[in-house]
Amino acid sequence: MKRLTAIVRPEKLEPLKDALFEAQITGMTITQVMGCGNQHGWSEYFRGTEVLLNMLPKVKFELVVEDEKVSDLIDLICDVAATGEVGDGKIFVSPVEEVIRIRTRERGLQAV
Repeated sequence: MKRLTAIVRPEKLEPLKDALFEAQITGMTITQVMGCGNQHGWSEYFRGTEVLLNMLPKVKFELVVEDEKVSDLIDLICDVAATGEVGDGKIFVSPVEEVIRIRTRERGLQAV
């Protein structure tokens, strides 16, 4: 099993969520986060003083899926979340050693 963590633009929340549901992915965690990367934020003037706002709002999707689905899901996320501009986001893939459903104590893929 793998955990995919995708950090995308806030306006991609609904289109990506809908695409994941359509791809039969029913379990996901979505969090509103702040961060920066190559985009580095922007500057604004507040009371005549320039203020650098380097933390931008993003949305983080976390999914735990079977190894065989990882490549297809990466393609799906890239297709839906890409605008072609700096700040489209990142996808991180990491191994998952174990999953346990608390209610039933099921383990592994049955718990996902």
